[in-house]
Amino acid sequence: MSNTANIFQAQLKDFEANGAPTYEQRVTNLKKILVAIDAWEDRIIAAISSDFGSGELGGRSSHETIIAETFVSKTEIKHTLKHLKKWMRPKKVKTAIHFKPGRGEIRYQALGVVGVISPWNYPFSLAIVPIVAALAAGNRVMLKPSEHTPNTSDVLAKMLGELFDATTVATVIGGVEVATEFSELPFHHIFFTGSTMVGKIVAQAAAKNLTPVTLELGGKSPVIIDPSADLNLSAKRITAGKTMNSGQTCVAPDYILMAQKDIQPFAEQIIKTAEDMYPTIADNPDYTSIVSDRQYQRQMDLLDDARKKGATVMQAGNDSDNAMAASRKIPLSIILGVTPNMRVMQEEIFGPLLPILSVESPQEAINHIGKDDRPLALYWFGSDTTNREKVLNGTLSGGVSINDTIMHVAQENLPFGGVGGSGMGSYHGEYGFKTFSHARSVFHQSKFSGTKMFYPPYTEKTDKLLKFLKKHA
Repeated sequence: MSNTANIFQAQLKDFEANGAPTYEQRVTNLKKILVAIDAWEDRIIAAISSDFGSGELGGRSSHETIIAETFVSKTEIKHTLKHLKKWMRPKKVKTAIHFKPGRGEIRYQALGVVGVISPWNYPFSLAIVPIVAALAAGNRVMLKPSEHTPNTSDVLAKMLGELFDATTVATVIGGVEVATEFSELPFHHIFFTGSTMVGKIVAQAAAKNLTPVTLELGGKSPVIIDPSADLNLSAKRITAGKTMNSGQTCVAPDYILMAQKDIQPFAEQIIKTAEDMYPTIADNPDYTSIVSDRQYQRQMDLLDDARKKGATVMQAGNDSDNAMAASRKIPLSIILGVTPNMRVMQEEIFGPLLPILSVESPQEAINHIGKDDRPLALYWFGSDTTNREKVLNGTLSGGVSINDTIMHVAQENLPFGGVGGSGMGSYHGEYGFKTFSHARSVFHQSKFSGTKMFYPPYTEKTDKLLKFLKKHA
């Protein structure tokens, strides 16, 4: 038996012997992580920057790591600590008149041993936040972090190893073979964040054990610029969302739909906004590198393909190509004259490339979005409530931000998750607690139950009772 399988068996045995932890134990576990994030923050920042780094100028912006990794994780823990007692409480439900004075309730119970498979683009927070939800729900957790960010995976393993016994939380390090074995274990739930292609493989492996899965995937998240939009404000918020982590974000704006007459001036406004935010790029520590040579080359190939097929590319800044390549950075690149046969419109971009396409009505935008898989996010900018509601009612996506990008993901009281090709299931806040819990139905019958009236032998009284209930129940 492999080490991974041994850890799973040890956690399973411990759960079967000791059950779910108490509320007090869960709070203690979450507070351990909260304190540790502060203590380990410098090491987390250094590890992630090293994983994204290329040469002396490459790496991940320390501010982006604080904002999107450590701060996000801490706010999730604090929100959970504030509400956990309420979430754990049995929920009373209404009982139909013909079952009274019996009563029903829902009790949320720990599933057992759950597996979390985390990605490389936000390697700390997208590991910690699901772990927080799983521990809050009373489970044992095994983490398989991405092999593409090995330094961060090492920090996660060491930090969690200091905080928890391996029968409570364990980290498994390794590549594709380990990930394959991990997804084939008979977990009580698997939580995966990553590409749609790998998500399908995980779901197929989990299905062999009837293991339920939460898949947080991606897709081509569109932006619709309504004629009523404030173009200056829209440019700032789209630029901020697209350049965060150099576009290596599952909910990053993937392409823009807007009226043809506004495309050129809007593209120029975005370029100006990007240059205001990042006066230089190659030597700018605020601007994050592409994570690997392979991903960098993929972005360059997408640009080359678009140019060869007739697109025009506008890029922010004037850093030299050599400096950009050495730091593995790509400026925000607006792509105009896009056609469906270009790779940028066939693949999730996952980088700082931003096509702009023309549509002349809300319905045309809806029709365009409907041709692709349902996206993880959709963004709408404008003030025309009729057009806004038409788009909201005519499309389906994992989540939506109105007059902003990405911000819906940061709301602890909103579920975050995909639909269709962008995933299944959701988490954050109470939704994460419920994802890693079994909602157990419990019905308490009264000694003086009226249901005895439904017992045979059936009589004329039974018929009258049924007639009454059909009319009034």
